Amino acid sequence: MNNFKRILFCSTALFAAQAAFAAELKFDSVDVPLDDAGKREVRATGSVSIDGEKHAIGYRVLARTGDKIGGKDFGLMIDRKGNPVRNSDGTNFISDDPDFTSIIPVGSKIFSITHFETRPGGMYLSELSQDDKGNLTPVSTRPIDLSGIDGLWVPCAGSVTPWGSHLGSEEYPTDARAFVEAHSISDIDSYVYPMVRYEGVDHTNMSLDTFRAAYKPYKYGFPVEVKISEDGETAAHKHYAMGRVAVELAYVMPDQKTAYITDDGTNTGLFRFVADNEGDLSSGTLYAAKWVQTSDEGAGAADLEWIDLGHSDSATVRMALNLGVDFHDLFDVASYDKDGNCPEGFLSSNAEGRAECLRVKPGMEVLASRLETRRYASMLGATAEFRKMEGITYDADGKNLYLSMSEIAKGMEDGSKQDKGGRNDVRLGVNKCGAVYEMTVDGDYVARSARTLVAGTPSSYAEGSPEAGNSCDLEGIANPDNLTYIPGSRTLIIGEDTGSGHQNDAIWAFNLDSKELTRIFTTPYGSETTSPYWHANVNGFSYLTAVIQHPYGESDEDKLENPADARAYVGYIGPFPADAVKTQ
Repeated sequence: MNNFKRILFCSTALFAAQAAFAAELKFDSVDVPLDDAGKREVRATGSVSIDGEKHAIGYRVLARTGDKIGGKDFGLMIDRKGNPVRNSDGTNFISDDPDFTSIIPVGSKIFSITHFETRPGGMYLSELSQDDKGNLTPVSTRPIDLSGIDGLWVPCAGSVTPWGSHLGSEEYPTDARAFVEAHSISDIDSYVYPMVRYEGVDHTNMSLDTFRAAYKPYKYGFPVEVKISEDGETAAHKHYAMGRVAVELAYVMPDQKTAYITDDGTNTGLFRFVADNEGDLSSGTLYAAKWVQTSDEGAGAADLEWIDLGHSDSATVRMALNLGVDFHDLFDVASYDKDGNCPEGFLSSNAEGRAECLRVKPGMEVLASRLETRRYASMLGATAEFRKMEGITYDADGKNLYLSMSEIAKGMEDGSKQDKGGRNDVRLGVNKCGAVYEMTVDGDYVARSARTLVAGTPSSYAEGSPEAGNSCDLEGIANPDNLTYIPGSRTLIIGEDTGSGHQNDAIWAFNLDSKELTRIFTTPYGSETTSPYWHANVNGFSYLTAVIQHPYGESDEDKLENPADARAYVGYIGPFPADAVKTQ
């Protein structure tokens, strides 16, 4: 068989296989809100057609922050000793920033974990009841004790592992070099200050020494796994072997060993971890992606190469943390010469928002790879130029990964100032509306290439018009964030985290064949959609979780009329009949 016939045969076989198991799924659409009343509402699709059969669905609220469930205040953050964290005015700190929410059946029970994207962060374990129509209701909730892992720092997105645990994150870790080189508390980014409340310290009145005693930057920035037993007991672990970055989320592939780790912020990387053993993320080899650009059309395309960052285990890293390792234990630092080159023996890095000449101290390679993962990866030639890397999900039907980039800007722009110290691997035009990439995956679950799948379109609307205040096309995506795939349906779900792109954030259903976008959810002023995640076949029903974070809190604060409206929503779209969408 010649190459052309082989390609044609394989393509035809693939199409036939997809056609054999792909359900025709179509959501009723939700109109974009254009008046004040609509912009204050939660709007969700009311039905879905699957192979022509219509099913009534809707948005069901499990809880709003501050609700009392089984005697506990949902969203009340606690410190190391289990006491309520206090606001500066002395009131209890109830977070309106829930993010990823899992639904996990364990034995005869159904549990949900919600983590809260704050400083300090927290996790709540809720037990859910399920009626004969699939509706879920929380019957109890409690904060999870995280003192054994030094608390939780800014958990963002997450996933459910193939073995049924909650896999969370820690985003935007502190620059450890700036921390150790500070001369006064004012040299430290004030974003970090509230974390010391976990140790019972007043963050509004502290010295640099007090701050440093209460907060250790290398303890935060890792994937966080929580396992649940049927009696409701939890065990939390930080997976230090997976590296320290601004973890948006870690996503485990079907082999139960390979995990992709997305890295949010500016000048970030893409990472792949391969565990030594199935179902155990405590040890393995870490890799960082190098973007080898093949096109600058749209949001670009590239082949992906992988830089080996070495093997480690969490116990080794944890031991170093207990001994108080800091930045200058890991690296020597030098200056660039007049030609922009590093001295002999030093390597250049453009990670962490600065160009640096660094040299790993003898014997510190393993710790540098796990505690300064982004810096170390950049030094070894990996790409540290991505901007606002967000969600990632896997389509087992088409054998592709999908990755969202909330903006194409800064280090991704050709020749930007953020390229100093790097290699200008990503050379694209700016698109502040962002894009989603499709990545091909080989038989070992290694992503080999990336291409633009769908991108937002910058737009302008006339002042005074109902559409005014939106800077991205209202009929397309704006600043894509979290993603999930509905198996057997050829449908990718795309959630937004947008400010001026869309005044009201949306969740979309994207058909991978027709490329049609359908808006299925919109949120009130100033909020963010978080946690769109498909939970298949929970006792005969499936659910698409959807969380509304900080209403009136990111923009349009002046629109808030009733303080109760600023409470966040944790819920789901559904329930779906589990057997309506069939997999291969």
